[in-house]
Amino acid sequence: MQSSATVYPLRVLVRRPVWALAVVGIWLMPTSVLAQESMPETLSENSAMDESVEFSDPLSGEEGVQPVDPSQMRPLALEDSFLSIQGGKRLLEEASLAVAQENYTEAASKLQEARQVFNQLSNFYQQLATSFSGIDNRVADQHRNNARQTAQMRDDATYQLALVHRAQNQPELAVPLLIQIIRSQAPTRDLGKKAYQQLLELGFVDSPLPGSEATEQSRSSAE
Repeated sequence: MQSSATVYPLRVLVRRPVWALAVVGIWLMPTSVLAQESMPETLSENSAMDESVEFSDPLSGEEGVQPVDPSQMRPLALEDSFLSIQGGKRLLEEASLAVAQENYTEAASKLQEARQVFNQLSNFYQQLATSFSGIDNRVADQHRNNARQTAQMRDDATYQLALVHRAQNQPELAVPLLIQIIRSQAPTRDLGKKAYQQLLELGFVDSPLPGSEATEQSRSSAE
């Protein structure tokens, strides 16, 4: 009687589905093993989520972010700063040196960087001018003048880049830049006139500017 009572539960257990046995096995598995298998691959032993790392309060001034000493601040106007007028001018100088060495690939890279720097500066100064408009007109005018100045430098760098593309025999890259200059400067300003003249020499346009030598020659020949 005792043996049959002992065998009966085992028979019932054996007849249970396989998935049930798997569930029982999982519940009996140690917790440490489950945690190890369920951990993503990105969280290894060398992961940044280390319990030994201590985070300090950045506002305490004791650890973490230290208060800034005004005497140690480095303004963006320094020559070694990238996002500054001086940084853009340094890129232009490097581009000029590359052109003198006929390294047009390096010159194009430097001019493209300078163009982006001046464009960002112009946008930032314009945003500041808009923010201070009606609050402090003196500050707004100062930032607006900076926006114009950097925009002019951007267009100058763009014109030089177009000339480099012409030297590389890549007019398809020069034409869009020249059109951007005309839109920014207007055809009546000096740089706009130079850009249009480049388009004329490239054969992209065939109508000279009014008042230019080509226009006067065409008129005299027609008479």
